[in-house]
Amino acid sequence: MARNETRRLKPAQIQLDIESYDALLATADYAPANPAYSKENATASRTGMGTSQAEETQADALAAAKRDTAVAKEWEFHNLILGVKNQIVAQFGLDSNEAQAIGLKKKSEYKTRSKKTPKS
Repeated sequence: MARNETRRLKPAQIQLDIESYDALLATADYAPANPAYSKENATASRTGMGTSQAEETQADALAAAKRDTAVAKEWEFHNLILGVKNQIVAQFGLDSNEAQAIGLKKKSEYKTRSKKTPKS
């Protein structure tokens, strides 16, 4: 049996297993000594694997759709806040306490540039 059953199998290995399962179904006189390896158990396991894979694919698609929706809402909020900041500056000015309260730096807090003296 497998050494590490927590990692995913390679798709090529799963395909080989499915081909072996298909060949098993074509074997008419298969009678295992251990009933755990019967055709019925193999069919149930194959069906369960297919169902789980389909559910995983659907969940991935749903997660991707939810992620896209969340990204769109984040951008919507970001753009709205940028507009709010512009409106605060338009209404109260660049040097207002309101502009500072929403995270903008007051105009008076910026350093003034000094003229560079030309090198001789």
